[in-house]
Amino acid sequence: MVVMRHPDPGAAIFLARHTDACVVNAGDGTHEHPTQALLDAYSIREKLGKVSGARVLIVGDILHSRVALSNILCLQKLGAEVMLCGPRTLMPQRIEEMGVRLEDDLDKALKWCDVANMLRIQLERQGGDGIANFPSLREYAMLYGLDLARYQDRQGRGDHAPGAHQSGR
Repeated sequence: MVVMRHPDPGAAIFLARHTDACVVNAGDGTHEHPTQALLDAYSIREKLGKVSGARVLIVGDILHSRVALSNILCLQKLGAEVMLCGPRTLMPQRIEEMGVRLEDDLDKALKWCDVANMLRIQLERQGGDGIANFPSLREYAMLYGLDLARYQDRQGRGDHAPGAHQSGR
């Protein structure tokens, strides 16, 4: 068995075609991170008791996130309803065709969901200074950040914030 995480998209598929070993895609390129999606689904099940029927909100840089796309596929297969929230400039074109809901207003989205999965902005994948897709980190944090007031409004509900974060500057 080979568990593979690689910066190039399709690397795990390539390896699987050229070996008899079982290949587990632990994330490749900027399009998938299935092992993180499985961990997120497990965390939701642990918190809520089941994934089916859960209303899961994914907030942030959907366009550059491996986690977001893998979560959408995984959570929908397990029966969850998925909503995305973030600047439209950080959403893949035609993302609605994956059967997700879109919401521009974080406060409305937080009221809708059972679980909020807060993604970081993938500055390193955006080129240049990394903020060409929105006016400033401060504005992004004001509109899409889970600040103390928003967090306190959600107390007792399932929230998940994997990995690193950036604070508004």
